[in-house]
Amino acid sequence: MFSPKVPVNDQPTGQIIPLGGITAVNGHQHAPACSCSNPAPAPATSTRPAVQLTPGSLLLLVGSGTAAVLVVGAVLVSMLLAVAITAGSLAIVALVIRSLINQERKS
Repeated sequence: MFSPKVPVNDQPTGQIIPLGGITAVNGHQHAPACSCSNPAPAPATSTRPAVQLTPGSLLLLVGSGTAAVLVVGAVLVSMLLAVAITAGSLAIVALVIRSLINQERKS
């Protein structure tokens, strides 16, 4: 049940490439029996920095960050207000029920 299953190729290609026999030739990975003519990949060089911040994009970044903070703050404040209103309402209901129970005991 838990033994590993070895996949079987239904249509063999006829090429046999050993598992450990891959060597690097001119920066390209080739197996000993490989007959491809792939050139070595050219190294990617860039003189530009990875992130370019122009004054406009910096202003946009600061503005969007401020907007996000304001939206999250408004949501948290509204949730806190909802909890406070609910707690106040429950306290008033508890006082009314307590006074009704006390009035029935006296009469």
